[in-house]
Amino acid sequence: MSIYDYTVKDTNGNDVSLSDYEGKVLLIVNSATECGFTPQYNELTEIYNEFKDDGFLILDFPCNQFGGQAPGTGEEIKQACRLNFLVEYPIFEKIDVNGDDEDPLYTYLKGEKTFEGFDSDHELADVIAGVVSKIDADYENNSDIKWNFTKFLVDREGNVVARFEPTKDLSIVKERIKELL
Repeated sequence: MSIYDYTVKDTNGNDVSLSDYEGKVLLIVNSATECGFTPQYNELTEIYNEFKDDGFLILDFPCNQFGGQAPGTGEEIKQACRLNFLVEYPIFEKIDVNGDDEDPLYTYLKGEKTFEGFDSDHELADVIAGVVSKIDADYENNSDIKWNFTKFLVDREGNVVARFEPTKDLSIVKERIKELL
């Protein structure tokens, strides 16, 4: 299996094959519009705008599993992101990224890159670790998505090359993207 073997749903319920994005560098993110990390939309939009003409694309998957911070339908979330954060990259239907109903794409992504810890330099690292440990005492030892705005970087050949937790400085993410472009 590769990333290109997966099909996801857009906000209208239409199938979208990830093979449509073959040859592009992808950043796949699970997002939420009412999260402490939601300001990352601004930085992600900047990164997207800087590199979109070089074969880079962000694929955004809203997820309501973490504190109910992605309320509304996929279409409502997409419209809010377009209006409030000027997001132009694809936003897909809301999905689960963990558990019995997790999207198969995320089963694959988590199998390719596991959790390596929160970035201790981030101002919210201790807070998020505390919240996550109450949900899953063994969180450090499994590959589950821990919170909103976890990102997976995929190279032009479809290989998952990195996983970034929401506490990772986006300037580091940007540098890794540049390396692949």
